[in-house]
Amino acid sequence: MESVERAIAELRRGGAIVVVVNESPEKIAAILVRAAETIDTWPPVFFDGAGVGPIALAVTGRRASILGISQPGARAVQMNRAHAFTTDDVRALIDPQTESGRIPPPGITATALPPQSAGDAAVLLTKIARLLPAAEIAQLANLTTADAVDTWARAAGRLIVNGAAIAAYERNQADDLRPISEARVPLAGAPDTRIISFRPSDGGLEHLAIVIGTPDLTKPVLTRLHSECFTGDLLASLRCDCGDQLRGAVAAIAGEGGGVLLYLAQEGRGIGLVNKLRAYTLQDQGFDTVDANEQLGFDDDERVYLPAVRMLRHLGFNRVRLLTNNPAKVGALVRHGIDVTERVPHAFPSNAHNWTYLQTKAKRSGHLL
Repeated sequence: MESVERAIAELRRGGAIVVVVNESPEKIAAILVRAAETIDTWPPVFFDGAGVGPIALAVTGRRASILGISQPGARAVQMNRAHAFTTDDVRALIDPQTESGRIPPPGITATALPPQSAGDAAVLLTKIARLLPAAEIAQLANLTTADAVDTWARAAGRLIVNGAAIAAYERNQADDLRPISEARVPLAGAPDTRIISFRPSDGGLEHLAIVIGTPDLTKPVLTRLHSECFTGDLLASLRCDCGDQLRGAVAAIAGEGGGVLLYLAQEGRGIGLVNKLRAYTLQDQGFDTVDANEQLGFDDDERVYLPAVRMLRHLGFNRVRLLTNNPAKVGALVRHGIDVTERVPHAFPSNAHNWTYLQTKAKRSGHLL
């Protein structure tokens, strides 16, 4: 987990890292990786050293299929070009916010990357880093043993991260989640409230359990899973119903005398605030919520609910009445052994700015509104 966290920080600041995967007990594959959105000159720095092969672009299969470069189905796709990419080429391939970002440059060939390959892991790492899910990659030629890769990386000053660690990162973070601090925090309409913070041992994303009143553990506990929304929760944005749902859940739980609201660090359905704002720009250009996320190369919903399961179990809440309109949340808890005895409807009136958003949630994401 520590190596993945360090790799995320390096990618976000524009650095390059080495991703390795074990092809056999004796042989590994290694690539040099940089987040595509951080590249502003071509050829990209860090990619001109000895032993570095031709530069390719790896993107999600969803982004490649939207561009018409590959068929749907692949998780990640590698793009090559007979002559060198330009910075404008890369921008067109990874960012749909401009007109050029919806028209691929000529001469692109695409190959589906095998799951658990180094390129597939590189794309997943950019996604975990809340960057556009695309990576510049180059094979490290003739480096097929751990010792050889380690020697090269040390000489070049590059971090090494294993593809298996990247693939297991989100589950490991959830499994390693632990309570860190707790305080009484009176809320408007719910003065008897305490907040418990949870954090994985590697210092990753923190989630909060907002425990209201005194929940009766002999009965199913009224529970809300709420993904953070800076614009809706804090700024009272009219583009979504998140703020209404947050405040409505606090009021509903307080009215019953006790329950819990889990405030999960999953902004923008798990794509992060920066990418959510990119999606908003696309929505203003005519895409709905689902299509906007997919244009960026993400799934329509990237959230993971295993952290919520770990928090509920720590609190001793194994049976819940779930405040939600989203059947996916019910299914996620049930799959991980939480007994959801009732889905409690949690809808609020629309306004002129979020009516289309709510319709999309109902028609395309299955929300029960």
